[in-house]
Amino acid sequence: MSAADLALLKPSFLRVALPLRMPLVTPDVPIEAVYFIEHGIASVVARTPAGQEAEIGFIGCEGMAGYSLVMADDRSPLACYVQLEGEAMRIDAASFNAALAASPTLRLFLLRFVNYLQVQTGFTALVNARLKLTDRLARWLLMCDDRVVGIRFSITHEFLATMLGVRRPGVTVALQELEGLALIRSLRGEVVILNRPGLVALASGGYGVPEADYSRLFGALNSVVR
Repeated sequence: MSAADLALLKPSFLRVALPLRMPLVTPDVPIEAVYFIEHGIASVVARTPAGQEAEIGFIGCEGMAGYSLVMADDRSPLACYVQLEGEAMRIDAASFNAALAASPTLRLFLLRFVNYLQVQTGFTALVNARLKLTDRLARWLLMCDDRVVGIRFSITHEFLATMLGVRRPGVTVALQELEGLALIRSLRGEVVILNRPGLVALASGGYGVPEADYSRLFGALNSVVR
């Protein structure tokens, strides 16, 4: 983002805390604000009318929630909420739209992020259809690791089950398998990464292509937090 574009946004920014499960986008409700995440992780989630849901997108310090506004839409059928607490810079929708209208380059820059996110969600569909749960879990943990400081993060089995679209016992077994391979250490409500290259290998190609696309557009993804 250029200095001029940042100057357009900065006066309207408000630093806010992102508590666990805080809704950032509510399906089919006008978007009130955009959140540029500084710390923490938010999930983009698809839901059926019956209430079944699964994560389809993953946003951390590399991105923003409320990106539908960049594409000239004021709402989304998808939910977005905080899954790892943190902080963000919040800007109300009216101020954000005014900045987009005032800058010929801001929307173009942010569309690059939307493009990357589409690649990421495409690979989520691929791995959900073709890879077994342990491989999918390895990819998910790597994506967390790219966006948090340190090698450990707090997450429950129940929440992992919701994000991966599987039953909780399946997540428990998959975590035990990764622990048996000495790739992670799974504690109550916490996961510690022990062997990142091993997780990359286990992810069976499901991890890497979206991350390379982000690097092509913006620079190395995990350099944002390292």
